[in-house]
Amino acid sequence: MMEKYSDEHILYLRELKRKNIAINLIRISLLVAIIILWQIAADMKWINSVITSSPKEIILTIHSLISDKTLFRHIGYTLFETLTGFSLATLFGIILGSALWAFPVASRVMDPYLVVLNALPKVALGPLIIVWAGAGMEAIIIMTLSISLISTVISVYSGLRSVNEETILLMRSFGANQLQMLKYALLPASCQSIIGALKINVSLSWVGVIMGEFLVSKAGIGYLIMYGSQVFNLDLVMAGIIILCILAGGMYLMVSLFEGWTKKKGWTV
Repeated sequence: MMEKYSDEHILYLRELKRKNIAINLIRISLLVAIIILWQIAADMKWINSVITSSPKEIILTIHSLISDKTLFRHIGYTLFETLTGFSLATLFGIILGSALWAFPVASRVMDPYLVVLNALPKVALGPLIIVWAGAGMEAIIIMTLSISLISTVISVYSGLRSVNEETILLMRSFGANQLQMLKYALLPASCQSIIGALKINVSLSWVGVIMGEFLVSKAGIGYLIMYGSQVFNLDLVMAGIIILCILAGGMYLMVSLFEGWTKKKGWTV
């Protein structure tokens, strides 16, 4: 049966759609303006294009990487490492965050450790991770996991604790165990916190992968950036940064689409 909306609600939806379109147009216009001004500044010698590069040189560099069939290999390495680290951090973060909620004593014991581990600069663990896991893809994935896991655990645990206590009491009155409460009430109710953790993990996963590729990788976008800096090819460095921005933006868009799907399901607001 089709839902009937009032005229006021239809007008509100139309106004909301217009605002979203306007915001997207402003975003695109701002990006285009920055690119044009950057190129003009390079052509007019207002900036040193050897140091700052320029949009034209970046496009030529990317075209060169595509022509010699290396770009997609580097993108493939970085995407695999990022998605693997992101997925593992999300999965283990939800499991561990739920476990901390289910066992209050364990959460009180682990609370200071989580704070310290979250504050610890993970790059300091880089040499240890390389020794333990070897100088390969495994070390990069572990580094990515170490950066994003703790923040996910904290976000999920905080989301579960923020659920209305009356909901928990109602579930208990019907004889629900902790697993049932998590499955049917707490995780759906804290879906917004989980989405927030996913958004944070997008950036943290990329940070972890690029840090790892700086240290040990012989392939990937981070490797391209490091190699370009070593040979003072700043066009290659800037091309790598732009590619990273596009890939990270695409990954964030996927999370945003997932958030929109959860809103349609009524899990988030």
